[in-house]
Amino acid sequence: MHTVYLGIGGNSGNKQNNFDNVYQIIKNELGEILKYSSIYETPPWGFQSDDYFWNSVIEIETEFMPEELLGKIHLIEKKFKRKRGSKRYSSREMDIDILYFDDIYIETEMLTIPHPRIHQRKFVLVPLNEIAPDFKHPLLRFATFEMLENCMDESVILKVETFNR
Repeated sequence: MHTVYLGIGGNSGNKQNNFDNVYQIIKNELGEILKYSSIYETPPWGFQSDDYFWNSVIEIETEFMPEELLGKIHLIEKKFKRKRGSKRYSSREMDIDILYFDDIYIETEMLTIPHPRIHQRKFVLVPLNEIAPDFKHPLLRFATFEMLENCMDESVILKVETFNR
């Protein structure tokens, strides 16, 4: 079994329902969810939108290898109408990123783990710090709390108080 941290986010549709549904689908199709962060409202990153994102991080245990897991994640995103195209950043109902897979480094044409921009994004670091503050980035060798302390992202990250799991 493998320990994986997934970043989950979306800014369109019914966010409450989308998160309820994606957590259930992940449990059914990817593996056991060991930890959930709170959900945070965050501004769009890398593009303009009037719709703020909800973001969280979960820790799962899965039997799948990285590229197989990525394929299954893409199928889950399709259920939320995610279209992969030429636009790098855009509004979406659901986006799922593999942040860490055990403590390994992988770089293929399809996949880079750890996610290459973890250390630059407060919308990832804040929820990740909630559930894994001492986890060390396999390449940078900094713990999550250290990356958060040094992150240059000035985005305002607010906990969503109304979400019930």
